[in-house]
Parts: sequence; structure tokens; C-alpha cells
Amino acid sequence: MAAPPVQSLVLSFEDARRVVEEQASRAAAHESQTVDLLGAAGRILAQPLVADRDFPPFSRATRDGYAVRSADLETLPARLRVVGEIKAGIQKLISSPLNPGQAFSIMTGAPVPPGADAVVMVEYTSAHGEWVEIAKGVSAGENIVPQGAEASQGSVLLERGTRLNEAGIALAASVGKTKLSVFGRPRVAVLATGDEIVELEAQPGATQIRNSNSYSLAAQILQAGGEPVLLPIAPDEPKRLRKLIEQGLQSDLLIITGGVSMGRYDLVEQALAELHAEFFFTGAKIQPGRPVVFGCCGKTVASRKYFFGLPGNPLSTMVTFELFARPVIEALGGGRPHPLVFPHARARSEIRVKTGLTRFLPAIHSGKLDDSYVEIVPWQGSGDIAAQARANCYVVVPPDREHIPAGEWVALMLR
Repeated sequence: MAAPPVQSLVLSFEDARRVVEEQASRAAAHESQTVDLLGAAGRILAQPLVADRDFPPFSRATRDGYAVRSADLETLPARLRVVGEIKAGIQKLISSPLNPGQAFSIMTGAPVPPGADAVVMVEYTSAHGEWVEIAKGVSAGENIVPQGAEASQGSVLLERGTRLNEAGIALAASVGKTKLSVFGRPRVAVLATGDEIVELEAQPGATQIRNSNSYSLAAQILQAGGEPVLLPIAPDEPKRLRKLIEQGLQSDLLIITGGVSMGRYDLVEQALAELHAEFFFTGAKIQPGRPVVFGCCGKTVASRKYFFGLPGNPLSTMVTFELFARPVIEALGGGRPHPLVFPHARARSEIRVKTGLTRFLPAIHSGKLDDSYVEIVPWQGSGDIAAQARANCYVVVPPDREHIPAGEWVALMLR
């Protein structure tokens, strides 16, 4: 018996994104594994990273200059006796306290001696043998990072679920970690559909195109922390399509591209319905990417497998992945999906669109820190891969705007 027709459920962009984030919060992460420190780069922490000592482990100078008692500089210029020099990496901490009228020459990163409560920058001093003349006063604590100010011994430096960037790797190294516990990478199956699609090594017919979508998705999956699994191209034939979908659902997530529009040979939703899929939405009010589909298969929470049906036009595929699929992959990899952030820049030229959809238009963001502009890339619709390759962001146009004049601030989604 054929499955009943799939009920259409088209959501606003905001509602569709909220549904994805809610489902992502329920996704079960992979089991953890232990990897070498550099192998953990880009991975998700499975255990908190804890400080093995105070950071810094001593009160540290942040400038080259002189360690002083700030009270000695109430009258300027002040003349103090230099009783020693403290270098960064000194093997033994200074134990004798700094007495009134004295100063230590000190280097950036060196431990501040007891009794000193500030460091005067060398620029405001002049040396005269064993004396130093200081022309500018300091307040207590100036140019010093107190012991434990960054973190105390035993405190959590990075929470479980944090993606390890270069700073996270440096932090792990600073506490002596040569290995880290991270979550396994989720396996994400990619299934391109359509008789018009051929493999890369094939010579396309007059009405065929090569399978670029599987490779753009694979690149995005890698960037999101997943492991892509490329399936054979599914023809516009129900039995073969269903068999490949079943194969894809053996991975942690299935992403299907193409076959989700309203055409006679768009068979994906019906094939999923025959597998008793639950659909969270069957479209979003966006451009490009309106026919995007999100749902899951599986009778229990433990057996649940999420899937996305992304439109087949390349730009639509890339945009809908970033908007909807990425947070699910991040969650399956043990991470916390990040909310979308939309920085702003001035439109270099006017923008005209139709109302009703949230638009994500490929664009080039350029300029300086205080003079930032964005220009829409000329494009020939959501199949224009060349335009997408030239772009470095998207201009986001709300559904109630049809005209944005040149010079107005517009929201961006960076790539």
C-alpha cells in the first residue's frame, strides 16, 4: 500500500530554524575517543578541561619596566634604588620583599617580587647607575596580572561540548595535555538524486550536469565536524531511490539533494513517507531554498535518524545546509549548536527584491573596519555556482523589505 501524501508544512525562516535547534538539542552525540593533542583540533571536547595550577601561577608583569611600590611615586619625579633584575623564566622566585625607596628592573612575563604592587613602563623612566628616575606615577595593580586571575587550580577552563580551535589547543597544551577526550565525528550520508545528474568522470549528455552537490556538501560537512559518506546517485525511480535512502539512514544523518520540489519526478518525500518518516517541515519561506525538508525516521528515540531534503540547485543546497543542517551535525558531534550571527555592512548599491521570503543573496563584503561595504554578486539564479564561488557572504533581506537603498546598513551571513 502506498503511503498517504505528505502534508505540506511551510514555515517562516525563524520558525524553521527554531525547530532545527530544538531537534538538535535532543540529538545523541557519538561516543568519546582519546586522540593526540593536535588530532583534537576542530573536534569537540568530551570532558571538561581543568586547570592543573593557578593561571598565572605567580603575579606576572605585563610590561618591561620597574616593579615598584606605588606609594613611592606620590611625588614626581621619584628616584629609587634598583636592587636587582627579574627576567621572564627565572628559576627561583624572589623571596626578599621590596622595601620603601627600592625598585626591581623587570621584564614582561616575569614574576613580580613581594612588596611591589605595580610596574612602571620603561618609557617613563631613566636609568642612572644603580638608581632609576621615574617621571610618571602608577596605581596599585597597574601592569600586573595577579596570581590566579585568569583561572584558579581545579577550575574548568573549557566546558564539555566546546569545539577546539587554536586557542583551545593552546589552553590544553598549557595544562600539559598531550591527549584529549573528544566526541567521535558523526557520519553524514549524502545522496544526490535525479536522472540529470552524472558522476564526475562521466561525459554529461546534452541535458545532464555533473554531480557537484555531493562534493559541496561533503566540504561543508567536513567544516561542520562530520564525516561525509557519498552514496551513488539515485535515479528518478522509486524502488532504487528508496533503497538508497534506507542505506543512507544507516549513517547518523542523511542529507538528500534534489527531488523535493513539486515536479512529477520529485519523489523524495513520498519515498520517506513510505518509510514512516515524521516531517517537521516541508518548506521554509526563504530564497534560495524554499523546498527544504526536515524530518526523522525511527520508532523510538534511540533509533531516531534525522534527514534533510535539500533543493537540488547548487546555491540552494549550500544555503540550506548552513541554515539548517549544520546545527544538527554539530549536535551529533557533541557540540552546542551556535546561534546564527548577522553582522552588518552598508549596501554599496541598491537592492530590490519581492516581499514574502527571507532572502540570502550571494555578495562580496569588503572595506575597512570603520568603512565596511557589501555588494550583491550578479547571479543567474540558484544554479549559478560561479557566482557563489565569487561570493564571501550573503546579504540577508527580511521578508517585508522590497527596496534597500545604497548606503543603508544590511545584515550579512558570513561564509
